[in-house]
Amino acid sequence: MAALPYWRLSSFYLFYFALLGSTVPFLALYFHHLGFSSARIGELVAIPMLMRCIAPNVWGWLGDHTGQRLAIMRLGAVCTLGCLSLILVDTSYAWLAMVMASYAFFWHAVLPQFEVITLAHLQGQTARYSQIRLWGSIGFMLTVVGLGRLFDWLSLDVYPQTLLLIMTVVVISSSWVPNTPPATSSQPVAEAGLLARLLSPGVLTFYACVALMQLSHGPYYTFLTLHLEHLGYSRGVIGLVWAVGVLAEVLMFLAMSRVLKHFSIRQVLIASFSLAALRWLLLGSFADQLPMLIVAQSLHAATFGSFHASAIQFVQRSFGARQQGQGQALYAALSGTGGALGALFSGYAWNALGARGTFAMASLIALIAALLAFTRMRKEP
Repeated sequence: MAALPYWRLSSFYLFYFALLGSTVPFLALYFHHLGFSSARIGELVAIPMLMRCIAPNVWGWLGDHTGQRLAIMRLGAVCTLGCLSLILVDTSYAWLAMVMASYAFFWHAVLPQFEVITLAHLQGQTARYSQIRLWGSIGFMLTVVGLGRLFDWLSLDVYPQTLLLIMTVVVISSSWVPNTPPATSSQPVAEAGLLARLLSPGVLTFYACVALMQLSHGPYYTFLTLHLEHLGYSRGVIGLVWAVGVLAEVLMFLAMSRVLKHFSIRQVLIASFSLAALRWLLLGSFADQLPMLIVAQSLHAATFGSFHASAIQFVQRSFGARQQGQGQALYAALSGTGGALGALFSGYAWNALGARGTFAMASLIALIAALLAFTRMRKEP
């Protein structure tokens, strides 16, 4: 077995998720800075997530049929930078909506292909996935802390230039990502068709739960920063609060190989959904109390860390070698569908129900996912 290119894979995760660390907590804040209402903010944030419903499937199909995953990933990074640079041209709603749609179409070509490349390098040692992926969490954490401090000192007018600088580094880092031939498998799952795998017990339920989980994250990803700023927290403290969640996620990634030795993927998913329901209640009702806010953010270990790591392994086990790109793309697409609907519902509900009511709805959605996984997903041996 070839030596694992640990640092070349890890460094790309670091820079890729650094860009997410600049968009997830601060994009809505920037739109608010431009004067948009909560409904318009929800719509603009939802557009990249809607593109996540379409783009990964297009690029995943292309990657599976051509095998040129690395070329697709690099092309996606370069085109993302080009489209994102258009944010400097105008700040009208229509123009920003076009920028969000165009950059997201290419941005969502990148990660599903890279996930397949990473998993192909990990043949026989997939438990090490979390040890590589945690560097993405570190990149996210460093960015939210650094930008939180930066935006305390400087105006949000510098936000577009910050995005472009980070995306330029992502493009550069894509050049040292190592290629690998598609993974091969002697297991029967590799021989089954894509539709047959989707219709196998538990797979459709899993994807439904993925969509519900991301739907429940709508208020968190769209309005948490604005919610905390309204409660009186500074942007520097808000960056640290985001970092607490990502630190919890990193620790979970480090522990996931041991967790999955003792618990099934189904059990981990049920626990993740249940803790998400608790987390949204805490954020909606007790975020003004810093200790409770820290507890809620620590639950990010479950709502993202254990959820994502177990979900990636579920997809990897459920699809054959020639279906991995489409399996990962479907995971990304349904995450995008749920995330887009979550951003839209939170944007419209925020004024009508307030933070407490909106997060309570999110909690109910996560609880439905837990019940669905408990009753409909197949128990593993």
